[in-house]
Amino acid sequence: MSTDTLFSIANSSVLPIWLLLALAPGWKVTHWIVGSCAVPLALAALYLVLIATNLNGAEGDFGSLDGIAKLFADREVLLAGWVHYLVFDLFIGTWEVRDARRIGVPHLVVVPCLFLTLMLGPVGLLAYFVCRWVRGEYFLSFERGGAAA
Repeated sequence: MSTDTLFSIANSSVLPIWLLLALAPGWKVTHWIVGSCAVPLALAALYLVLIATNLNGAEGDFGSLDGIAKLFADREVLLAGWVHYLVFDLFIGTWEVRDARRIGVPHLVVVPCLFLTLMLGPVGLLAYFVCRWVRGEYFLSFERGGAAA
C-alpha cells in the first residue's frame, strides 16, 4: 500500500473519534469506541511496522535537528512521524474529555481545547491546563480519583 493511501487511512480513522469527543462525549457509542482503543492501537501497530521496516535504513538520527530532517526526508519515516502525532494527540484529547468530566469543566469550554489539540497538539494541552487552572485544579495527581489541590 502506498504511503499516500496509508496517510489518508490514518487521517480519516481519527476524525470520527474527534467529532464524537467534541459533539457527543457522553454517548454510549462514544464511550465504547474511545474505550476500546481500537483506532489508536491499530495506528500504533502501523507506526511499529513503519519504524521497524524503515528506520534502520534511513539516513539521519535523533541527535540533532539536521539528523531529524534527514530522517523525515524518507516518506515512510515521515508517515511514521505523522502517525505518532495522530495517536498521541488523540490520546491527549480523550484524556482532556475524561478529566474535564471528572473535575466539572463544562464541555463547551473543552471543545476549543480539543480543536487546538487536534490541530496544534501541545497548544491544546496547554489551553486545557489553563481551563483546569481556572477551575482551581493546579496539579495532576497519579492517585485514583483526581488532581491534587
